[in-house]
Amino acid sequence: MKIIALIPARGGSKGIPRKNIIQFHGKPLITYTIDIALKSLVFDRIIVTIDDDEIAEVARSAGAEVPFARPSYLAQDDVKDFPVFEHALQWLQQFEKYKADIVFNLRPTSPLRTTEDIKLVLDKIVSTRCDSVRTSCPVEHHPYRMFRISENDITPLLPLEAPIASYRRQELPPVYRWNGLVDAIQTKIILNEQLMYGHDVRTVVTPRLRSIEIDEPLDLLVAEKSFVLEKQA
Repeated sequence: MKIIALIPARGGSKGIPRKNIIQFHGKPLITYTIDIALKSLVFDRIIVTIDDDEIAEVARSAGAEVPFARPSYLAQDDVKDFPVFEHALQWLQQFEKYKADIVFNLRPTSPLRTTEDIKLVLDKIVSTRCDSVRTSCPVEHHPYRMFRISENDITPLLPLEAPIASYRRQELPPVYRWNGLVDAIQTKIILNEQLMYGHDVRTVVTPRLRSIEIDEPLDLLVAEKSFVLEKQA
């Protein structure tokens, strides 16, 4: 079984300019993802798909491969994961005759993942033979406490069995969100079925402390504090 890590990065981030190589506790942000992928010892290859020469060089110096340049049309703000992963997997097949069985999506904006997170996701996708496994975490704000505002009314986002004020925190049912920490996908789902995650999707629940994805300056501040707390735990 061939297992690869694909790290999707691009040079044109807007929330935080040059986000993937900003300094995060003394190192470029993207190197944390490369380091933990290397330490996990589960990947045959660790590949960065990037459209930027400077970031590509940082990635190579950290130990990742950058065998191709991501086309500019796949590095725009509105491009989703699927075409980026399809392009990378097709390029490897076409130009290197290399076909992976499982591809991991390790976003460079999530620097707090651990080798345990990676291994738990791998164990689940191998043991269940599902289409994909995605990490999740408990939500920060429960949807039972969310509502819509119209001109004359406030309407709960979800139908409730009692007035919203009746629900104490400990009575709320557990709810989770995808956190983008670690995703693993059978490559046949992407290449053959033209889907990013498929239909049989499982999850591994990870702590909320590690579930920070850095998109805006506030996320960076929270991630820096969470990094310190995680090290102290």
